[in-house]
Amino acid sequence: MKSEKTNIMEYKKVNIDFSPVVPPLKKTADKTKIDVRYSLIAPFAFAHIYWDPKVSEILYDVEEPLLTIEEAKYKEEITSAMKNMINFGGIVEKGDKPLLDYIDRMLKVLATEFGMNLSYESYRKIYYYLCRDFLGFNETDPLLRDYFVEDIECNGANSPIYIVHRVYRNIKTNVVFKDIENLASFVEKLAQRCGKYISYANPILDGSLPDGSRVNATYTQDITSKGPTFTIRKFTKTPWTPPQLISFNTLSPEMLAYLWLLVQYKMNILIIGGTASGKTTLLNAIAFFIAPEARVVSIEDTRELNLPRENWLPSVVRGAIGVGNTGEIDLFALLKSSFRQNPDYVIVGEVRGKEAYVLFQGMASGHSSISTIHADSVDTVIKRLETPPIELSPTLLNVLDCVCIMTHAIVNNEETRKLKEITEIINVNPDGVAITNTPFVWNPQDDQFYSKGSSKILEKISMRYGLKPEEIELEFRRRVQLIYRMYQYKVFEFKKVQDIINEYYKNPKGVLRRFGVE
Repeated sequence: MKSEKTNIMEYKKVNIDFSPVVPPLKKTADKTKIDVRYSLIAPFAFAHIYWDPKVSEILYDVEEPLLTIEEAKYKEEITSAMKNMINFGGIVEKGDKPLLDYIDRMLKVLATEFGMNLSYESYRKIYYYLCRDFLGFNETDPLLRDYFVEDIECNGANSPIYIVHRVYRNIKTNVVFKDIENLASFVEKLAQRCGKYISYANPILDGSLPDGSRVNATYTQDITSKGPTFTIRKFTKTPWTPPQLISFNTLSPEMLAYLWLLVQYKMNILIIGGTASGKTTLLNAIAFFIAPEARVVSIEDTRELNLPRENWLPSVVRGAIGVGNTGEIDLFALLKSSFRQNPDYVIVGEVRGKEAYVLFQGMASGHSSISTIHADSVDTVIKRLETPPIELSPTLLNVLDCVCIMTHAIVNNEETRKLKEITEIINVNPDGVAITNTPFVWNPQDDQFYSKGSSKILEKISMRYGLKPEEIELEFRRRVQLIYRMYQYKVFEFKKVQDIINEYYKNPKGVLRRFGVE
């Protein structure tokens, strides 16, 4: 600190970039060589991911400015004063800039009134922490702003937060809530930002943050012995494109070309798999193949879909509000409403209960649908659809054309997601026994995707639309090559991929010529 007084009011405003450039990260076969560092909140917060030989694992450190004892004391005094002076909820709703301006102004005023002798460097550091805590999400804010972080998991006080990283998967971080009161206060903040309420009487939170990220939290030690907990599943603003999924070896170009044909000719697709197996990722990728003029209505519990199109009506359920828990709008109500909105495609984020009946009735009446459900095989999904709380008639399941099975897999000691198989539903008899055909499958022995003969659904498309089988086969081969060329040329960017697919619907020969496909 400086020995002579400084005029804090004259300090220039600090520039903070909350969305720095996303760096290119590559998987490394040898984990012991991992040592990367990239900006999360420039120029103050960084992610440092490295191999620690002491514990023989990859660690994730959030690097932030270190505060001296005096700077930390000043920060707490100013934070406390600002909390008591204004309702930050009202300012947060106005957007980032008004809040950043307010923090800058109040920091200068309060530091001057309290007689704090802050150097400009100290002022910058304290300003960063005030912005992080009031505008963002306290200790977890850098994690939430990391493009590569998919999930953030806190198991209680004095326990390190874990993340799921897009490239390096499960990693322990150096972020820890060291006391239960601070953690409880943070969980209350999550509830407030979700527009919900959490308390000792209602100690479980399910909600969505303003950016669409999904939050589950608990509030008391009665529920979780280590104190409050939370898990945040981040909303991906830019979903993985089909060529990117090929680059991850999640599926093959043949699988994508096949799904493209099914989507174009309005077949009904169900994506199944376990938790975080990549169901929504695949659903988003398939949505790229919907014709540009088609009207799409999507229905979700919490917003996860991000479809690259204009003619799209996204719907999200609403929980009960107010006294008496009135005003709830559930999936069932939204789905019933959606079929009155003249959709070409209905996309349901996840089927769990009675809404499945409406979905399958919609399929039966000619509304093409794509959805996901938790199950690990075709037999399991049929049993789940036939038994409570869904209880569908087995004969109604015949409107389903195709089931895509997503799975977690360990390949070369790396955790990956795979499209395990694509299964066609030929017939479901009244006893609930399904006759199926599996045109595509992933072989874990050699980590390769294989085609297993003819497709009954492509035959169905041929008959329904009056197309010759050789025409369908030629179109399939062309699309396989086009998708593979997009992967080869690294056409991964969200808008570019969608523009190419949209153009293909209008001028297929021109697109094929551009990519050198015969």
